[in-house]
Amino acid sequence: MEIVVPEEFKHLYVKTVERPVVKIPDPVLRKIAADVLVDKKGISKKTNFLIDEMMRIMRKANGVGLAAPQVGISQRLFVMAPLDFRPTALINPKIIKAEGEQIGQEGCLSIPGLYGDVKRYDYIEVEAMDRRGRELVFELEGMPARVAQHEIDHLDGVLFTDKVDPATLHWEDPELHQRDED
Repeated sequence: MEIVVPEEFKHLYVKTVERPVVKIPDPVLRKIAADVLVDKKGISKKTNFLIDEMMRIMRKANGVGLAAPQVGISQRLFVMAPLDFRPTALINPKIIKAEGEQIGQEGCLSIPGLYGDVKRYDYIEVEAMDRRGRELVFELEGMPARVAQHEIDHLDGVLFTDKVDPATLHWEDPELHQRDED
């Protein structure tokens, strides 16, 4: 689906120090991200620095999730912090179980101002490493499950607009949608 940004939203698509998130149509958003390399010592200082930087960017943008490709780094890593959820980094995540269904509105920090309804699993189990290099299984339900699926899609080069119900797509000022975008 081709996205035509209305004139009144084009200023949101200019990458600046204040708005460092990569926007469409940057090709990094369509690449399948590579695994984060982990050695015997665990997660590298460089990766931990990236996680800290992504957390900062996500908070500043009032997002609930952010994938490494959204900051121009094609690695399988994302951070998430939906409401009432501790900020968490998931490294090399894989969905190992999925159940149920939910339909809800999504937006994306890489497509600011565009929103629409997306069908997702209601419950998922995600196998991933945390920032200490521990392999864990995260059990997520509701909004945290939605955010994780959205971010994992980013790692696979998939945008929410690839899964959205086109009849629900609409443009709206992102300031009105604080904390419901990835």
